Amino acid sequence: MRVRKLLGRRFLGGVAAVALTTATVVGFTAVPAGAAPFMPAPNSDPFYAAPGDLGSAANGQVLKVQNLASPFPGSTAQKIQFRSTNSAGDPIAAVTTVLVPDGGGRHDLLSYQPFTNSLGLQCAPSHQLFSGGLQEQQLIGLALARGVAVNVPDHLGPTSAYGAARLGGTITLDSIRAVQSSPGFRVGNTPTVLAGYSGGAMASAYAAVLEPSYAPELNLVGLSAGGTPVNLEAIARTLGNTGNPLFGLGFAASVGLEREYPTELVLSEQLNARGVALADQIRNDCTQQIIDAGANLKTSDVVTGGRLSEDPASTAALNRNSVQMYPGAPQIPVLLYQGADDQLTPTSRVLATAANWCRQGTRVQTIILPGDHGSTIATGVPFALAYINDRLSGAPAPSTC
Repeated sequence: MRVRKLLGRRFLGGVAAVALTTATVVGFTAVPAGAAPFMPAPNSDPFYAAPGDLGSAANGQVLKVQNLASPFPGSTAQKIQFRSTNSAGDPIAAVTTVLVPDGGGRHDLLSYQPFTNSLGLQCAPSHQLFSGGLQEQQLIGLALARGVAVNVPDHLGPTSAYGAARLGGTITLDSIRAVQSSPGFRVGNTPTVLAGYSGGAMASAYAAVLEPSYAPELNLVGLSAGGTPVNLEAIARTLGNTGNPLFGLGFAASVGLEREYPTELVLSEQLNARGVALADQIRNDCTQQIIDAGANLKTSDVVTGGRLSEDPASTAALNRNSVQMYPGAPQIPVLLYQGADDQLTPTSRVLATAANWCRQGTRVQTIILPGDHGSTIATGVPFALAYINDRLSGAPAPSTC
């Protein structure tokens, strides 16, 4: 299938990112910070600079708009800067891209969260969409061809906090608020579906569970999430002790999480000289560069003393970014699809999450497909698209509860 060919090896790295995060993050010791997190270089585009009065804006309030030539024929493209909130409760200037098919008064909305596995700000969807580098470009084009507008947020935030799923959920909800707030975007408060795979599914699922308390005014009608890493700590305990070709992405997720939780996940305090060099090398990199830089390393290669001691603060931070640990459930219908042989996001954890949501009254449909985490991105596309179309058309939602 063309989608699988399009994604290839790079996708496999992206999906593993959160899984391998474990190896490096789960043992962080919360100690007084003597070294700063490895932050990205500032974005050179002035559009991304936060305004001085950011604190006075409301969540989801539009701050700037930029009209751009759409990479998809027959549609318009606008880049939107809006106000959101980070994990510490501080205001941030976040960015999303809205793509709207030509013609028609209003369009239903798909909020698609890509599996963005990067530390460099130039790797964000709002850049990659226009350079042809977004690996899920084809899926977005299919939605536009069906007459659906597509919201594509930079859900890793202004510091590319790779691995911070709860932040991704918050940014996603505020991006939908921003897109729906102006008649000029031709969306309005129309029915909206959340969707994503792997890291994008993490942000999408977190948006779904946060919506009842954080953005109850939104007209969300469904969630499609594939290959979802629902429990970071559980994944952390199964990977990272031996050399792995995708270790770099897990290490990068540790760098990203420290950017969001600098006092709880103190990676910079734990690294040996090799680890410092690796973190410094990849702090501005995109997926393939990160994979190449960390290929076949293991945790003991990059930390002082070769191992990390467990710490309650780090475990708590991981749990705050694990949707399985969230006490509530989506109040919209949910599709969870998963590869039967997925070793990176264990099917048992996904099924346990589905059962928990079912007990809380959510209509959940689970689909287990043949294959592993990498193959299911392609084989799951028809199921995801059908589910999105059915939710936007108002068809009754199926349930396997």
